[in-house]
Amino acid sequence: MVAQGLTRALRAGLCAALCLSALSCGGGGGGTLAPGNPSPTGSNVVSVVIDSGPANNTVNTLFTTVTVCVPGSTTNCQVIDHIQVDTQSVGLRIMASVLTLTLPGQAATGGNSLAECTVFADGFAWGPIALADIQISGETASSVPIQVMGDSGFTAVPSDCAGQGTEEDTVTAFGANGILGIGFFAQDCGSACASVAEPTSYYSCTTASCQAATAPLNDQVLNPVSLFAADNNGTIIQLPSVPSQGALTITGSLIFGIDTQSNNASGSETVLTVAGSAGSGAIMPGNLTVVYNNQPLAQSFIDSGSNGLYFNDTNIAQCTESDLADFYCPASELNLSATLQGINAVSASVDFSVDSAETLGTNNPTFVVLPTLAGTNPLSDSFDFGLAFYYGRRVATAMESQTTTVGTGPYVGF
Repeated sequence: MVAQGLTRALRAGLCAALCLSALSCGGGGGGTLAPGNPSPTGSNVVSVVIDSGPANNTVNTLFTTVTVCVPGSTTNCQVIDHIQVDTQSVGLRIMASVLTLTLPGQAATGGNSLAECTVFADGFAWGPIALADIQISGETASSVPIQVMGDSGFTAVPSDCAGQGTEEDTVTAFGANGILGIGFFAQDCGSACASVAEPTSYYSCTTASCQAATAPLNDQVLNPVSLFAADNNGTIIQLPSVPSQGALTITGSLIFGIDTQSNNASGSETVLTVAGSAGSGAIMPGNLTVVYNNQPLAQSFIDSGSNGLYFNDTNIAQCTESDLADFYCPASELNLSATLQGINAVSASVDFSVDSAETLGTNNPTFVVLPTLAGTNPLSDSFDFGLAFYYGRRVATAMESQTTTVGTGPYVGF
């Protein structure tokens, strides 16, 4: 796994199981904004949407639109929609099948092509690193290293990468045209990959083969937010509240910067710091502790890129349908709570609900916004508060070493 971790949807393609015989998922409907949080406007704001995605096979997946250009060009550009927004990964990754531009490749040390194996919780993506200018709303970043997933010129996947599960280098397999990682860190691997040829990370590739290689910090896939001229210390995701039974689709806002403009000012939110790039004791980078059922789970996180709430509770019945075997199916909706604890010793109690995945799919087969969807977590020491955590909230992700009026990142504030 990349040093700072990538945790996309743990159960990709769930819509295929939940939508049952419906002709399509998504379309129409929506939620309501939480009181006191009107829709923001400004050059640092871009709209986000939760729908069934470009392959019509996703639930609880947050998308936005980005513009990529050949470096230095203002005309040789492409607008790409349905890019997943992920607060627990770093950098822009685009499917080669949707990219119509020819972007210059990033060279590895020694002159070969630089490629990357990106490991997600549910599989991996493989492809070269290329350079692109990125524009999102009024924010721009120049000559940013991005990953082109599934590039036909890079078909020889290294064996250690291929052993990481299902290859997700198509829109159908991935459920999105790409992914925008706006997490806590500037690089997707950091100093570890700059000094050591880490397995399942960066590779130096010839036309015949690829070998694990180091990647200097500035050659790694970079968080474009860190490269904006302003509004570069973090992000805020604001989504409306959603009824417990779900919704067809909702829209919200991704705001760049924290305390840099009037539309991203901090207030009285709870600030929980997370482990930095070097980790914090036994806690991995980007993680915090969640106490659930009196059990501290030290490798926990809040993640817009996970499509459910993932935790382990043997007292909650799991689904019997084979397609939903890892999801929870209680006899009736459960109202639960957990306590989130930051590295800064600040705590926050969070209420959440869990309903039957089978019932959700049967009662409203066209709904893809499902706040009560939950399942088991493959990690015994982890609680994954996925996208449902963001419903009805304004959640800030502050980048490492960056300052705001309420503290220094990395932190989450809500």
